[in-house]
Amino acid sequence: MSDVASWIWVLIPLAAIGIAPFKMWIKVKERQLDLQSQMTAEKTAQYAAHTERLEQRVRVLERIATDKGTDLSDQIEALRTAQLPDPQRDQA
Repeated sequence: MSDVASWIWVLIPLAAIGIAPFKMWIKVKERQLDLQSQMTAEKTAQYAAHTERLEQRVRVLERIATDKGTDLSDQIEALRTAQLPDPQRDQA
C-alpha cells in the first residue's frame, strides 16, 4: 500500500503541472472568441448601415419613378451630385 501512496504523492503535482498549460490554452481560446465576436458585431453594424443607405436610395428612386408631376432629370441629377458613400470603402 505504501507504493500506491508514494505514487499518488508524485502524480498529484504532475497532474497540477499538466493542467496549468491547458488552463492557459482555454483562456487564449476564450479571448480569441471574444475578439471574433466583437469583429462580427462590428461587421454586422456596418452591413446594417449600408443596407439602410441602400434602402433610402431605393425609396427615393421609387418615389421618382412613380411621381408623374416632377421633373425626372432634375431629380436624377440631384442624386448624382449628392455626396454618396464610396461602396469600395464600405466593403473594406
